[in-house]
Amino acid sequence: MLFVFMLATFIGIGVISRVSRLLHTPLMSITNAISAIAVVGSLILTGHDYPDYITILGAVALFASMTNIVSGFLITDRMLKMFQSRQGRALTDKTKSGKGESKKS
Repeated sequence: MLFVFMLATFIGIGVISRVSRLLHTPLMSITNAISAIAVVGSLILTGHDYPDYITILGAVALFASMTNIVSGFLITDRMLKMFQSRQGRALTDKTKSGKGESKKS
């Protein structure tokens, strides 16, 4: 089991280090999808009538996966805000503060 973990670690490091900088955002999206699969698995473990230690491990896995998903979305949002133009940022800030003009039809 330790061999498989070490092999996966080194293969993961090798793959991620060879990814172009332009492709890191799609790679993060795929990582979020994998975390979503882990959420489904941990919900199954937590919801069924398993021994207590398996239910606790399922709850820990659920917490870790949900933390990964939420932080992935927050980081992606932060990255997208970096690429907005200054005018687009000003419009977004006005809309959030309620000072933007609203169009009535």
